[in-house]
Amino acid sequence: MEVNFCMTCGHKLETRDIDGTMRRACTSCSFVHWGSYSIGVGALVRKEDRILLVRRAQEPGKGYWTNPGGYIEQQEPIQETIEREVLEECGVKAVVKSVAALRDQPRTIHNVYIAFEMEYAGGEPAPDNVEVDAAGFFSLRELETMNVAPFTKWLVDVAFHGEAQGLKLDENPVIPLSGYGLFRV
Repeated sequence: MEVNFCMTCGHKLETRDIDGTMRRACTSCSFVHWGSYSIGVGALVRKEDRILLVRRAQEPGKGYWTNPGGYIEQQEPIQETIEREVLEECGVKAVVKSVAALRDQPRTIHNVYIAFEMEYAGGEPAPDNVEVDAAGFFSLRELETMNVAPFTKWLVDVAFHGEAQGLKLDENPVIPLSGYGLFRV
């Protein structure tokens, strides 16, 4: 769907060349529509030799086992988003440790997915019976017989065989930047 009106002032948009790319731009102010994007987050929560998975009760992916996750909210820090999503979907409390993986999926709505290594902090997996209809911690052997989504299989490999420590949340940056979520090596 083409964007027709300015999100800043409401005036009509036109298509014009912006730095060599045809983009929708406002006829009245400086607004440029740079594209449509979504940012998803996922949790890699391990408890001993098992990983937390949920079975999707809705599309997309209905019936597949996946890691808990969702989409970021406009005004919510990303680390709070993933902690909230895990708690909402399956009742498990987990805390962000690091950024473990990233998926870039260019398409009509360009999707970026950030997977977080999380520390299990408590709770027994129980599905919310809205987004997911089953939840639990599973061993690699158990996953072999489960209907695990292909991307989740890749993330499970990252969780169990990743060789780096990932990007860690910088809770005390050398330069205080209020409102920023900063992660670093």
